[in-house]
Amino acid sequence: MNAATRPHNATRPNTVARRCVAAVLGGLLLLAGCTSGDTDTTPPPAPPTGAPPPSLPPYPEDTHPFGAHWDWNRYDEFLPYLRKLSGSATYHEISWCSIEPSQGQQDWSALDQIAQRSQELGIVLNIKIRTEMCWATGGTPEHVRGQANKTESTMPLDMAAYQQFVGDVVRRYTPYGVRQYAIENEVNAPQYWRGTPEEYVELATAAAEAVHAANPDAVVVDSGISSVAYGFGVVDRLVQAGRDDEAIAAYNAYFQRRIGTRGRKIPEADTIGTLRTALDNETNVRNVAFLAATEQLIDDGVVQLRQVHYYEHFDGVPALLDYLAAQTPADVPIEAWEVGQFWRDGDGDDVSRAEEVVKVSTMLLAGGIRQVMWLPLGYNPNNRAGSEVRYGLLDPDGTEREAGRMFESLAVAARGATVTPVRRDGLIGVAFQQGEESTLVVWSGEINDAVRVSAVPSLHAGPAGAAPTKTAAEVTVTDRPVLLHATGTPETILADVD
Repeated sequence: MNAATRPHNATRPNTVARRCVAAVLGGLLLLAGCTSGDTDTTPPPAPPTGAPPPSLPPYPEDTHPFGAHWDWNRYDEFLPYLRKLSGSATYHEISWCSIEPSQGQQDWSALDQIAQRSQELGIVLNIKIRTEMCWATGGTPEHVRGQANKTESTMPLDMAAYQQFVGDVVRRYTPYGVRQYAIENEVNAPQYWRGTPEEYVELATAAAEAVHAANPDAVVVDSGISSVAYGFGVVDRLVQAGRDDEAIAAYNAYFQRRIGTRGRKIPEADTIGTLRTALDNETNVRNVAFLAATEQLIDDGVVQLRQVHYYEHFDGVPALLDYLAAQTPADVPIEAWEVGQFWRDGDGDDVSRAEEVVKVSTMLLAGGIRQVMWLPLGYNPNNRAGSEVRYGLLDPDGTEREAGRMFESLAVAARGATVTPVRRDGLIGVAFQQGEESTLVVWSGEINDAVRVSAVPSLHAGPAGAAPTKTAAEVTVTDRPVLLHATGTPETILADVD
């Protein structure tokens, strides 16, 4: 699918205004000064609350939507668990500068090995293509990160040479089953992208041409705007619609673990005035502008798949899903390539943190996100933060945590299944139906309000992460996720709920 084959959604709200926001970042980030003769000056419509999405198409046999991202340098330690995720998807980031550090001297060996191992695992590989900075771009990097000395990306000096490189990537890895290619990573962040939104649009458009020239069936993916930037997109949309109280509530739910961690960028905000001040911060203006540029690429059909990053508390998921439903054409699929749990100095125990992994992952899936990739699979104890800021499913040596066991139970339930949301009678969760059998992952939406599910024939029940056991008794569902498995549809299993 390419720009010529996907219909342009001309009726999307706020498209002109969003492009206006993206355009001004190349100047002095003066959002209020963006006007044009064809700009619709009427107030934007109120965002829809939306009904639950319909079920996703069934996953092919032996595939499922619960993948992960890991450090390939620890492949041997992670291998036993990775085998359990067979049928899922992952991604790997490469750069032109790392593959071709000197002009004409290319080394594909590391990526060849990753592609081969992914294929052997039965895990679909997606590739993020970045430029970074070197002879191909000119300039001196300002942000050098990690042992690999990764840098920010910028525009190539020779766009034709860049397109040749992108085409080489696609032609080389299509035989390995790689079909989806993301252009850059989190371009809203200066440490990843040195350039304007307009330049990113130019780069992504050129890359898309090269991708489709090399493989017309390939899918172009956006850079994956950061989790924080999505939060400010959520809030900005509500503010623009005049829904101040909802904007304040969404901000505090979404950023509850980040407020105060970045100074004035994510401050406490209990009034619309303080919230507007946060939105006017230069970093957050940039965030919203790059989100607008990404949505321009989606509107124009340059990008055929939307990539989401989410590292927040599960309380923020509903607002994110409402935003995505309103801002994404219905024919554009959405995948969450980076899902995790940001919690600096988090004090939750292993079980509660694992249960949050279940809630975030299944809520995203129930909201129509077709792939969820947890990051990191196992955290790096030598990371620059000096602590486990993002929670892993495994210990650094590959030992399974409770979170890993619960995540695996989701993969087992979802393999080859049809996915439908569950939101009724106080229950929240997701249902996986495989033929005549269904597995539900559900919990009560209220901490102190248990929901009772009457037993049906063949009902098995138990906590997430453990094999459910047969029961003839009523199942009490609290705010802790449980698995319900029985012959029949999800509606049949939940026929008698109190």
